[in-house]
Amino acid sequence: MAFGLSGCGINNIPTYDESVKANWAQVQNQYQRRADLIPNLVKTVKAYAAHERETLEAVTEARAKVNSMQVSSDIINDPAKLQQFEAAQSQLSSALSRLMVVVERYPDLKANQNFLALQSQLEGTENRISVARRDYIAAVERYNREIRTFPGRIWHAVLYSDMPLRDTFEATSEGAEKAPEVDFQ
Repeated sequence: MAFGLSGCGINNIPTYDESVKANWAQVQNQYQRRADLIPNLVKTVKAYAAHERETLEAVTEARAKVNSMQVSSDIINDPAKLQQFEAAQSQLSSALSRLMVVVERYPDLKANQNFLALQSQLEGTENRISVARRDYIAAVERYNREIRTFPGRIWHAVLYSDMPLRDTFEATSEGAEKAPEVDFQ
């Protein structure tokens, strides 16, 4: 009997739920990697661009805001907290973009090996964040589909009714659905 039940999808819901949690942990891991790199990047830029204090302070403040948030694994169960977390991450991304514009003004900095290494690490981290988000979105989609379709819907109603549908990522930057305009004037 147990063998017969194992092939009918009874374990899919908890398996997919664990996948959602694991993928969310990877998203958090990549955000932490970025947060760890930022102080070194800021320190390197400060050495070259001491008078660009406003931009550097914006990056530091955004990083502090992200780090001050109490993020636990159950954030994925609270859509409001997840949205607040993503808004803070978006603010940090925006501050980092402004920092990269500042860097364009300093040719010596752009050629500095320490800066180039940090910039490469940060760009790689941003790509990893994107991949981790994509994987999380796919895991949420698979989990939500399972509890909304047959036979998962039955298993959800009978055994796993305490496991809710999960929310996925939404763009938190205003106008994120539009391509940025590039103006070289």
